[in-house]
Amino acid sequence: MNYVFNPHPVTSLPIAGTDARFPVRRIFCVGRNYAEHAREMGAADQAEGREPPFFFTKPADALVGGDGELAVAYPSLTTNLHHEIEMVVALGAGGENLAVGDAQRLVFGYAVGLDLTRRDIQARAKEKSHPWDMSKGFDQSAVVGVITPATQCGHPATGRIWLNVNGQARQQGDLADMMWKVPDIIANLSTMVRLEAGDLIYSGTPAGVGPLLRGDVLAAGVDGVGDLHARIV
Repeated sequence: MNYVFNPHPVTSLPIAGTDARFPVRRIFCVGRNYAEHAREMGAADQAEGREPPFFFTKPADALVGGDGELAVAYPSLTTNLHHEIEMVVALGAGGENLAVGDAQRLVFGYAVGLDLTRRDIQARAKEKSHPWDMSKGFDQSAVVGVITPATQCGHPATGRIWLNVNGQARQQGDLADMMWKVPDIIANLSTMVRLEAGDLIYSGTPAGVGPLLRGDVLAAGVDGVGDLHARIV
């Protein structure tokens, strides 16, 4: 194949217990999947049932991933960078229009992730009913640790999810509090786009999101899945 310039390298993540790597195709994120977080972001309580999930995306090359302490650059054009700790679902197979009962078979594994948000840019976009892309999909906005295969950790539906900044607790929650569980998320998303192996899905964040500064040290984890360490530089 004769390209006009060299193709960009494939974005990939390490996998626990092997030197093989997980190639990343696309990154999808679920908004407001924990009730307490939805309330802190100004969403009204639902009188009946659940609000349907909504999704946004990040480009694969926005990812900063691996083990050890990850260096994450403080982005431009913001003075209000926020952290959002999430369990990340890594798909090892694809499909479309999936039933909830068939969705879990797509999952290769799970990881701990941070969805970073330029909250001031997001707020201005909301005021004008503009897209959120530049508040969510900027460079190094998707932070992910090592993927733990489901063959090692199972399919966690309960367990603590947490984030500390400079040794102080910021976010605490439980996977059981997700309004839409992982199979629900996958099945719903598969009605909108065809999912494929290599897709990552950020499954939502518990309450307690807040600002980050240069020099902040982050430690985070999801029970049964793993942990994540990062520094804002």
